Amino acid sequence: MARYQVKFVNNSSPGPKKQFNGNDKKPLEIYMFIDPLCPECWAISPILKKLHIEYGRYFSIKHVLSGRITNLNISKKKKKSYENIAQVWEKTASRSGMSCDGSLWLENPVDNPYLVSIAIKAAELQGRRAGLRFFRRIQELLFLEKQNTSNLEVLKECAESTGLDVEEFMKDIHSDSAAKAFQCDLKITSEMDVTEIPTLVFFNENIEDEGIKIAGAYPYEVYVHILEEMLSERPEKSSPPPLESFLKFFKLVASKEIAVVYNMSISQIEREMKKLLLKQVVEQIPAKYGTFWRYIDE
Repeated sequence: MARYQVKFVNNSSPGPKKQFNGNDKKPLEIYMFIDPLCPECWAISPILKKLHIEYGRYFSIKHVLSGRITNLNISKKKKKSYENIAQVWEKTASRSGMSCDGSLWLENPVDNPYLVSIAIKAAELQGRRAGLRFFRRIQELLFLEKQNTSNLEVLKECAESTGLDVEEFMKDIHSDSAAKAFQCDLKITSEMDVTEIPTLVFFNENIEDEGIKIAGAYPYEVYVHILEEMLSERPEKSSPPPLESFLKFFKLVASKEIAVVYNMSISQIEREMKKLLLKQVVEQIPAKYGTFWRYIDE
């Protein structure tokens, strides 16, 4: 197993104490600190999908926006900042297999990262699942389609494509509610001393117990090991669903994501997906790195 650094977090701090409640039947809660523009948060998607499928009945996830990249708004050297971000995106994509095209920052940069975070909080006002769908679509627009997601029209189309009430969403973007929700996330980020994205903090039901904080992205086995450490019982692993069910649920996935979830090589996945392509179950979405597949709704 890969070596990793763990820090302990007081479970009685204001953030988790307010959010964790006894109505949640799952024994663990994971706080995941993310930033919509962070390529590592995109690159960790395959591992999170696998963890959710195999052990999802043991935990719930609360996504917290860290605001890590919002300082671009006041940068006096934006061009240099954009060039640096482009390089990080390219390196992350080539290493992880989750495509993110850094040329976005040279051709059509996201000039207001703050608005992207506010939009995600506005989407969450229509429900946690709605917020997650919106967040994933924002990532797809950024990393695959090279869209400036701080453009209001792009955000509006994103809301429409993810089934949100668009009129309500556009009102909420400019509301105090979304701004306050984002400020709450920043407060939790500060309280838990999160300085690296992504960071996952694991809590159990006992307020007296410390949480386990792990910063950065690690191999899948590390997260399973932490789950086992935090649970009073040895967790039972669930099997992944049939491939077509997986595709129907997630709509758009990378070959890398399928390979990780199903413990198959990329070449094996490509063969399986080409069969589904011939049956017109999916369409192939070429990317700068790797391949993505979109499920075709009947």
